[in-house]
Amino acid sequence: MKTTIQEQDNQFVVNLDGELDTAAALETEKVLQPLFKSNGKDVLFECEKLEYISSSGLRILLGILKGARANGSKVIMKDVNDDIKSVFKLTGLISLFEFA
Repeated sequence: MKTTIQEQDNQFVVNLDGELDTAAALETEKVLQPLFKSNGKDVLFECEKLEYISSSGLRILLGILKGARANGSKVIMKDVNDDIKSVFKLTGLISLFEFA
């Protein structure tokens, strides 16, 4: 799993590349730690290269969403493939995140 963060246009852009499974979740969470307090900036997850997400990965995204909302920010999931979108639907999380 490769995770990168860039600051662009007053938002954080996160590129997720690979499988966000339980094994990758600990390292990914460390990389994403600054986003748990987004300081009023929206967080855009670019998911074009995200191949899989586990419950551990969803937990990380929920933590970031909670911090973002507390600061008046949004979390946007972009270019999510149908398989991963179905995971969001099955878990009931589809309504919590914005999809672009």
